[in-house]
Amino acid sequence: MRAMLPYLLALALFGAGILALYRLLGPVDILAVADQIASTPWHVIGAATAATLAGYACLACYDWSALRHIGKRLPPPVALMGGFLAYAFGNTIGLTAVSGGAVRWRLYSGLGLDGYDIAAVSTFTSVAFGIAATLVGLTALAVHPTALASLLPLGAPLVRLLAILAIAAILGPLIWASVTRRQQRIGRFTISAPSPVSILAQLLISIGDIGFSALTLYLLLPGGAPDFLNFLAIFAAATMAGIVSHVPGGVGVFETVIIAALPSSAGIDKIAAALLLFRLIYYLVPFAVALVLLALFEAWRAVAADPRLTRIGRLFTATEPAFRAVEPLAPLLLAVMVFGSGLWMSLSSLLPPFTEAAETAEALFPLAFVEGSALLGSALGALLIVLSLGLVRRSLGALWLTVLAMLAGAAVSLAQNIETEQVLSLILGVAILMPFRGAFHRRSLLTHSALTPGWVVLLLAAILGVGFVLFFAHKSTPYAHELWWQFAADANAPRALRSGLLASLLVGAGSLFLLLRTPRFRPQPPGEDDLATARDIAMASDTPAACFALTGDKTIMISDDRKAFVMFGVSGNSWLAYGAPVGPAESAEEVAYSFVDTARRDGARAVFYQIGPKSVPLMLDLGMTLHKMGEEAVIDLSRFSLDGPRRKKLRAAHNRALRDGLTLELLAPPHDHGLMLRLRAISDEWLAAKKSQEKSFSVGRFHRRWLDRWPLVVVHHEGTPVAFANLLMTDSRTTCSVDLMRHAARAPAGTMEFLFTELMLRMKARGFGRFSLGMAPLSGLSPQRSGRLWDRFGDIAYRHGGAFYNFEGLRAFKAKFDPEWVPHYVATPSGMPPLLPLADAARLIARGG
Repeated sequence: MRAMLPYLLALALFGAGILALYRLLGPVDILAVADQIASTPWHVIGAATAATLAGYACLACYDWSALRHIGKRLPPPVALMGGFLAYAFGNTIGLTAVSGGAVRWRLYSGLGLDGYDIAAVSTFTSVAFGIAATLVGLTALAVHPTALASLLPLGAPLVRLLAILAIAAILGPLIWASVTRRQQRIGRFTISAPSPVSILAQLLISIGDIGFSALTLYLLLPGGAPDFLNFLAIFAAATMAGIVSHVPGGVGVFETVIIAALPSSAGIDKIAAALLLFRLIYYLVPFAVALVLLALFEAWRAVAADPRLTRIGRLFTATEPAFRAVEPLAPLLLAVMVFGSGLWMSLSSLLPPFTEAAETAEALFPLAFVEGSALLGSALGALLIVLSLGLVRRSLGALWLTVLAMLAGAAVSLAQNIETEQVLSLILGVAILMPFRGAFHRRSLLTHSALTPGWVVLLLAAILGVGFVLFFAHKSTPYAHELWWQFAADANAPRALRSGLLASLLVGAGSLFLLLRTPRFRPQPPGEDDLATARDIAMASDTPAACFALTGDKTIMISDDRKAFVMFGVSGNSWLAYGAPVGPAESAEEVAYSFVDTARRDGARAVFYQIGPKSVPLMLDLGMTLHKMGEEAVIDLSRFSLDGPRRKKLRAAHNRALRDGLTLELLAPPHDHGLMLRLRAISDEWLAAKKSQEKSFSVGRFHRRWLDRWPLVVVHHEGTPVAFANLLMTDSRTTCSVDLMRHAARAPAGTMEFLFTELMLRMKARGFGRFSLGMAPLSGLSPQRSGRLWDRFGDIAYRHGGAFYNFEGLRAFKAKFDPEWVPHYVATPSGMPPLLPLADAARLIARGG
């Protein structure tokens, strides 16, 4: 419930905004609003567009200013284009701090900035905007204390006094901290005050941003609106209310504050028209421009144009890192575009005709055509809304169905209303989709795990929006049961009722179908064909851990093209995948989505156990939360030797082992039956001493069929085997590691250290580049930096859990070889500490074989 609370709150605020709008717009006639929009002079629209572009130029400067503050200077074209794209997409999608932060992460991480730098940039921009918007609004209130008289039950003198005191309370500490260069520690974060020059520059940027965005709406308002300073206070209050609500774009909340605060003498119908135009110009135009630029960049890359030949080529060359950073977000952005197109088509079918040409068409065309085209338009709009979920999951089928639906929608719109704007917009949408054909490569189900809480809330909000427009457009109609069956060329209300019902039913039925599909895959032991396919894929990879798919104790899910797989076991309520998907990136992504989707549809939690850093982006795309579970010790064999002062202790231990009569033998499979009997005795003795039994899932076990797949490393003491390990490797010969490691009680001290040292020298001589010493569980957790409950728990277990497992001793042993410590994670659907998934994993490992 805590995880769902933000979504439920956003939906509740959206619904409250819709209800408030419906009541505030009670006396408004939708035809009057349409006439007001149509009569807006083009020079006013042009001036509002120019103010919008100037505002977005100021927004783009936020990132430039933030990067200067933290001392990370990037080329201005990259920083400015990245800032423009982040705000153009973030402002329209909503949750700007999150969506804009996602763009920044992809942009700046590729340019050498780490996570803390990117967090600093996002924090700087958010705090700068919040402070500036508050100061601008308070200053406007101090000058015109009656600006929010309809919303604040306070007298003008008191409002002015409170505004001045609030300005002083904000500016005083800020200026003092800036002049003294103070640092404030809040929890685990340290905030450094910007220099006075940085504060002045950022203040000018922020004033420009808020001023130009307010000017955009102010230019569109009717003549009875207050002066600009009065309006600035209203605009600042409405903007902050929309941001705090976390409703996408502040829809409903922003409009409610503006309409309630402006004087009714300005004309509510004219204010509503201005707000609609403001939404189109300030939010949709930059979003469309950014999408078109991104599509042109994709097309430019596809044709491999010479950047020196064209001006646009030089632009793309200078800003290429910014576009490449946004490129992975294209499916989400295109899904938002298609969702909006579908919503627009659904709403258009509810509205009466606004133009004389459309009314003439209704009079001339047959009744069946008029009624049928309205229903078809609403059905196509609902289809686009559902298909947008498939676009997020890169479904190729969803892409082509979307293109067909948009082209059909353009044809229906042309025939239904004779309105070229909607037709041209749908065709432009198809043109934007086509350069991204390569991003949609999944050939399985249309959607995988599509109905996340965010999408559910968005669908419910769309249905609420359809209901609002339906009843607002036809609020003067006396509703009766006969309306549903009334068919006439001039009967718009019953047609809208049928269209709205059809659109809502299709969206709801499509969503219900996605939720209630039965699983098509059942966990079961792998067959010989699946094992053979998994073996080919694993041996072609450079990850020895992929070979654990061949133990036979895990289910293997193979991608549709049979180029990638996920190996997993079922324990409790968890489907536990061991490691990341194995195979080429596109196929691995497909099978990962299939795994998560199938587990969820089976009522289980999908968990990825022991994930390396290379798989982190995929896990985030899957909506998983990462919890660090330890670090893997990896040796760079090209730099490994026993020479030099740093290797003095290791060299001495190795020489002592040789003097004690230890030798190492590397044996290729198949293995001698007599040797296997002697190694079995060592294994049984080792298990008895550990009071343990054979494990499964994350390790192999002593079984002739398993060990005959791999080379064996045997340590002899004066000719008698005393220790052994099996060596895992793939055909790439880049990395190798060991699986079982067991020794006899009579083995001399230092036997296992000798095994690893001598083995790494042998593998280096054979041309291998890396050697994995395996995991150090719970190692490297940093609760002081992360502040996460799981990290605190894991750190305590690491430092004080010696009675159960020698965590510190294991890391200390591996640290002798001076490895690189590579973080590994468990990826779970929840942000809660992964105690239940790890308990399920422990039971799965303990089952043995």
